[in-house]
Amino acid sequence: MRAARWDGDPLFMANTTAIANSLTEAEALRQRLDELEAENIALRRAGIRQTRQIKTLQETLERNQAVASAATGLEMMRTFEQKKLEKHMRLLLENSPDMIILLDDKGNFSYCTDAFLKKTNIETFGQIDGMNCIDLFTRFMGEAWGEKMRELFQDAIREKIGISLEESIDIGACGEPRDYSIHFTPMYDAGGSLASSMLLLHDITELVRAKDAAESASMAKSTFLANMSHEMRTPMNAIIGMTLIAKASNALERKDYCLKKIEDASAHLLGVINDILDMSKIEANKFDLSFTTFNFEKMLQKVVNVINFRVDEKKQNFLVRLDRRIPRAMVGDEQRLAQVVTNLLSNAVKFTPDEGTIRLEATLLEEEGDSRLIQIKVTDSGIGISEEQQARLFNSFEQADSSTSRKFGGTGLGLAISKRIVEMMGGQIRVESKLGEGASFIFTLRAERAADAQPELIRPGVNRAGIRVLAVDDAPEILEYFEEIARQFGISCDLAADGKEAVALIEKKGAYDLYFVDRYMPNMDGIELSRRIREFGATDSVIIMISAIEWSRIEREARGVGVNKFLAKPLFASTIADCINECLGTEALVEAENAKPDETGVFAGRSLLLAEDIEINREILLTLLESTELAITCAEDGAEALRIFGEAPGKYDMIFMDVHMPEMDGYEATRRIRALGVPEAESVPIIAMTANVFREDIEKCLECGMNDHVGKPLDFDDVLAKLHKYIPVSPARTAKAVRAAT
Repeated sequence: MRAARWDGDPLFMANTTAIANSLTEAEALRQRLDELEAENIALRRAGIRQTRQIKTLQETLERNQAVASAATGLEMMRTFEQKKLEKHMRLLLENSPDMIILLDDKGNFSYCTDAFLKKTNIETFGQIDGMNCIDLFTRFMGEAWGEKMRELFQDAIREKIGISLEESIDIGACGEPRDYSIHFTPMYDAGGSLASSMLLLHDITELVRAKDAAESASMAKSTFLANMSHEMRTPMNAIIGMTLIAKASNALERKDYCLKKIEDASAHLLGVINDILDMSKIEANKFDLSFTTFNFEKMLQKVVNVINFRVDEKKQNFLVRLDRRIPRAMVGDEQRLAQVVTNLLSNAVKFTPDEGTIRLEATLLEEEGDSRLIQIKVTDSGIGISEEQQARLFNSFEQADSSTSRKFGGTGLGLAISKRIVEMMGGQIRVESKLGEGASFIFTLRAERAADAQPELIRPGVNRAGIRVLAVDDAPEILEYFEEIARQFGISCDLAADGKEAVALIEKKGAYDLYFVDRYMPNMDGIELSRRIREFGATDSVIIMISAIEWSRIEREARGVGVNKFLAKPLFASTIADCINECLGTEALVEAENAKPDETGVFAGRSLLLAEDIEINREILLTLLESTELAITCAEDGAEALRIFGEAPGKYDMIFMDVHMPEMDGYEATRRIRALGVPEAESVPIIAMTANVFREDIEKCLECGMNDHVGKPLDFDDVLAKLHKYIPVSPARTAKAVRAAT
């Protein structure tokens, strides 16, 4: 069978065509789908990229916003800090003590601190804004100074360097030049051209003064050391020289003369050493006061007695006035107060010419409870002190004039020490003086009134109302003082200014009981007046001659005309009262109270151990105590003293122990004696002997077991006081005293 043929069949052909078309369309669709799929994939990929771009853009935007925000904050912070800095800079410039000036390139003002405006008395900067700096300074300092500054500034600008100099100028023409450190600094721009300049003026007046003061103090100390060499060598030369003269002479009178000069020179040398020691205590802040009860008037009397011989030598008039309201018994440091008064009076005598006048006045200024504020004034008619000299008068190591020490002597420490003492006593010291017109040194102090009542100066039983007294003196101050004292005592006292007036009063009123007659008066002196008084038949009257001259020099002449007693000037209420008491039958009692006790044999039967390594010191003490009949055993060092005492501990009533000795010092010897383990070792009084008189030195003596302290060089009265304090007087002496009393 033969296969059929379809290619001729129309239906077949149509179907075939349709199928072909369908396949074509399907292929086209498939391609389209592939395209769409590709497009979709591309779109998805594009979308991812866009998302990423968007995200990146967002991040970039956020970062930019953060940067912008940070920049804004930084700008704000920078503005704040800048304003803060500007504020502080403004405050700094406004309150700067230095005068700071900014100048433009032509040297004209472009800025200045308030300090400059105040100093120049310019109200506002606008008054000088744009003005040439040198022109303004020329107004104050003159053309010459202005030209000098102009040249210096131009040189600095030309050489492109800053300059510094020190000048004493009167800025503002106020009449008070001050020292300034001046700094001029030219400032240049990036191109090297002058843009502006800065001028700074720093006040260094106080620094310059401090430097001058330091240099002056250094020079003063050098001068002081030179003066000390002179002050110490001069008395040493006198001591050595007079010793050689005395040894070479066989005449007793000549030896006595030499010994007196040696004594005076030694006292002067000791005074110099004491001044140096006191100043060293002050410098080391170890200067202390010691308070005791003392008699104010008696203290002044002791001071006056010390300097009276110098007053006598120079024939000076010396007057003392004491306010009767000042308590006689006071609590204070008597020794230091006496030191101040002695120093002031010694200076007054030293710097007052022959026959000049010196006054000592004590006045009560204030009283509150037991506290008293007292003023003491020492006035002289001497050389005076200029204002410039007064400014450094109380400085250590200085005197008013460098020539003073050469002409008058002295350490230059006395017033500095006195100032320190007065301040420690709650007071102040000052000077009032003009050159050539004398000087007044015035100081105050606070002291307590002592609780113990002092006895009346005029003794009980004296018929005050029945006493008639005549005081004769040509010095109005003396008569005024007599009148005041008589009123204080409650006695009747007439006054006469000279011998003629005194004779007239005697003729009118009859004889007086007591006459106080000055030795030296014009027309009719005290000797002639005393003779006339006796001619009136006043045989029972007592004539008391008063004078600053030493009694031994006028005694024979005065006794020859009937003078009974002598009273030294200056006068004190207590000495006048003593004369009145003596003349009214209580003389024996007064003399017994004032007499120096007889020390002969007072310590007979008592024993002393003396530990001292220097032979001459042992010899001096043995000689001084010879009359007391005290048995003294000597040891040359602490170890020997320990051995001697240990061998016979019950033998010794007291030990004088030098502090500085070889082998074993006094401190260690004392400790070992106290540790011996016997009752006598624990109870025996041990007294330190040393030149170390600072408070801690004394405390060190007490801490090691010593009972008391005496300073070197030894004062005989001080040694006797310690002996009387710790050793009972001998039984034989006590029995003798009892028999004498009965």
